Amino acid sequence: MTIQLYNTLTRRVEPLETLEPGVVQMYICGVTVYDDAHIGHAMSAIVFDIIRRYLEWCGYQVIHVVNFTDVDDKIINRANELRRDPHELAQQYIDDFMVQLAALNVLPATCYPRATQTMQEIIAFTQQLIDHGHAYAADGDVYFRVNSYPDYGKLSGRSLDEMLSGTRFEVDSRKESPADFALWKAAKPGEPSWPSPWGAGRPGWHIECSAMSMKFLGEQMDIHGGGNDLVFPHHENEIAQSECLTHKPFARYWMHNGMLQLVDPQVRQVEKMSKSLGNVVTIDKFLHEYDADVFRLIVLSSYYRNPLTYNVEVAADNQRKLERLCSALLPAAGAATTGAVVDDLARVVETVRVRFSEAMDNDFNTSGALAALFELVRVINTARDAGVGAEPLAAAQATLRELAGVLGLRLDPQSRQSQDIAPFVELLIEIRAALRKAKQFELADTIRSRLAELDITLEDGPQGTRWK
Repeated sequence: MTIQLYNTLTRRVEPLETLEPGVVQMYICGVTVYDDAHIGHAMSAIVFDIIRRYLEWCGYQVIHVVNFTDVDDKIINRANELRRDPHELAQQYIDDFMVQLAALNVLPATCYPRATQTMQEIIAFTQQLIDHGHAYAADGDVYFRVNSYPDYGKLSGRSLDEMLSGTRFEVDSRKESPADFALWKAAKPGEPSWPSPWGAGRPGWHIECSAMSMKFLGEQMDIHGGGNDLVFPHHENEIAQSECLTHKPFARYWMHNGMLQLVDPQVRQVEKMSKSLGNVVTIDKFLHEYDADVFRLIVLSSYYRNPLTYNVEVAADNQRKLERLCSALLPAAGAATTGAVVDDLARVVETVRVRFSEAMDNDFNTSGALAALFELVRVINTARDAGVGAEPLAAAQATLRELAGVLGLRLDPQSRQSQDIAPFVELLIEIRAALRKAKQFELADTIRSRLAELDITLEDGPQGTRWK
């Protein structure tokens, strides 16, 4: 089956057909580095990491470009608050975010261009738009002339008239139209700036992505992605300025992930993460409390285009899912290599492969892919309990690890804490078994109960007792 993906531009699911056979060029709008990254940023990074991983598993070479906006009003304002140099502050947050991405098991992008490192291309791009009548200078600023692009609004599905009547634009008498947007901003006292034909200044937000993507991917690309909050105005403006310059479709497919929502578990009310509410969950804070696989499972359990709901209950539920997945990686306790259970295990392995691919081919349906993995987990655990030997069990476990790896799951069955306490738990299990053999069931049950109070569960089966 051909990979199908939803295209925001056409509003339908379409087969993936790349500009160059076997190669996918993908540009993803990254973060504006003015504060600690939060789990909303992690969600978007993981969504496109999963898409990339699956494309590569299917045999594509993926050229994956992710930008950093490292000069911006927010960065300047934040630096002023902290009395820091804005370039140094941006670098600090970039360094921190790269460490967090590695901890989240997000594959490194092919390159990470930055606005401050693409200034020559941004200025040249802006000048060409002026030369072709699509932009104009005004007192050191440069604005894009929206009326010069007849298809403006095709991504968001809104006409220019609708935008003018329904969107609040900043009032500026120098603009020909309220919808015209800044390509270059004249420098204010004390701000970072670069020399240009229109005077010292810095780029507007939208122009940087067009310049960076063209520098590393050329005039056209296969996939342009980001959060759905970027559809308008950011991606709309990228299309306008880019296609006015090249007269070619900028991106073949536009992909957008939904936004992360916090849900108060007491009142079930959806909240937006914000500093003013004091509910921002940073990546560091999440990883201090949970394994990275837990957050990836939260993302995988939802359709990438839908809003992602998060609270402590969701995290706890996905912690249990991770434990369930890891339970299938326990070693064999029996020695059987033939029989109905072994045959059933082999059959399910092949079925799961097919179901996994069908789900992912269908617009990256990760929840369907996960369902296939949990079916494999069920059969692996059944086979182990039935005494299936190491070789057939290991083959099924290898498939589980392979497919989980396509989704970016590490599946470390024992955390650092588990490794520390394992000898003590195993000793208590041995003592409990001896007590049961001696018919001292009350003491044996006490051990089980006290372990349960410590969130350690014992599972008795034909092959002995397992714990998690």
